[in-house]
Amino acid sequence: MPRNIVHIIGTGTIGDPLIGILAGRREKLGIDEVTFQPNVESLRNKSLVKGLITRGAKLCVDEADVDAYTSAGLKVEYSVREAIERSGVVIDCSNEPDSGVRKLENYRRLNDGEKLFIVQSRVGKFGKDYAFNINDDALQPGEDKYLRVVSCNSQNMAAILKTLIFDANHKSLLDWGRFLCIRRTNDISEEEDFVPSPQVGIHKDDHYGTYQARDAANLFKTIGTDLDLYCSSLKVNSQYLHILYFDLKLTEDISLQQVLNRLDSEPLIALTNKRMASTVFSFIREMGYHSRILNQSIVCVPSLQVKDHKEISGFSFSPQDGNSVMSSIAAALWQFYPKTYRNKMEQLNDLVFKEV
Repeated sequence: MPRNIVHIIGTGTIGDPLIGILAGRREKLGIDEVTFQPNVESLRNKSLVKGLITRGAKLCVDEADVDAYTSAGLKVEYSVREAIERSGVVIDCSNEPDSGVRKLENYRRLNDGEKLFIVQSRVGKFGKDYAFNINDDALQPGEDKYLRVVSCNSQNMAAILKTLIFDANHKSLLDWGRFLCIRRTNDISEEEDFVPSPQVGIHKDDHYGTYQARDAANLFKTIGTDLDLYCSSLKVNSQYLHILYFDLKLTEDISLQQVLNRLDSEPLIALTNKRMASTVFSFIREMGYHSRILNQSIVCVPSLQVKDHKEISGFSFSPQDGNSVMSSIAAALWQFYPKTYRNKMEQLNDLVFKEV
């Protein structure tokens, strides 16, 4: 069995904080080593790579790129091939547009039967879809070797659904769920793809509208529940946070106080009275780690409403990929500690907030 080594590909908006948290809390989480593989273009941001090395992560690059990194004053520990061979978990956070099928084929050639490969991708068809605290019961030790962590907005959506639509016997009371993803144009760390004005999204999925609803529905399908979900999306000229509007029609009565009680009792959902993405973002930047908190969702309390005792609506903020980072860490720990990984996740409790 490989040692408890995690190899991470990519140093973008998910890879960077993921590497930092895993390296900084390696011993507490029971991880032997964290290695990472940046894109050669990351040499433009040499200080970031150096910072991750300082935190304890070990740099790995393709053999053809070793000279470029060493001449920049960066110590290369392993080649990419060596890093993957030594690891027990590989997490792909790269921005490459490969389909899930193509990535699955590539990683199957590298898997010795004992490794877990995890991808961060909007593209499906890469093993089982996963989000921490949503469909952990679907994970099969010894069988699941390929997992796809779904997007931050899908996790936000799934967390709200899990908290509000099930009865005490875990039976779904949802008639239908409708959503609007109001997406930031890009992250403050990114230089490309900014849009100068709001841009309406296209419904590419005939059944779910957008991939966010499809992926949220797929999470619940893995644990035996089929939900009627539909989502639209648009991009706005902001770099702060994604915002999710939700409208859930239940088959049984519920009060606004019951909604609040349920949301307040869910450990990975934070409540806020803030109504601006900028002020929520400011809290995350100041109180988080690598400017991330690890909640699944941040629900705006003043926006909540219950119509006709059955229809719940409101807005929530997606915490800047923090939920994707959380789910990636949980999946890695599940590979190493399938019976106790939830206990080890408690080492990250200080990065989960009840109020923002």
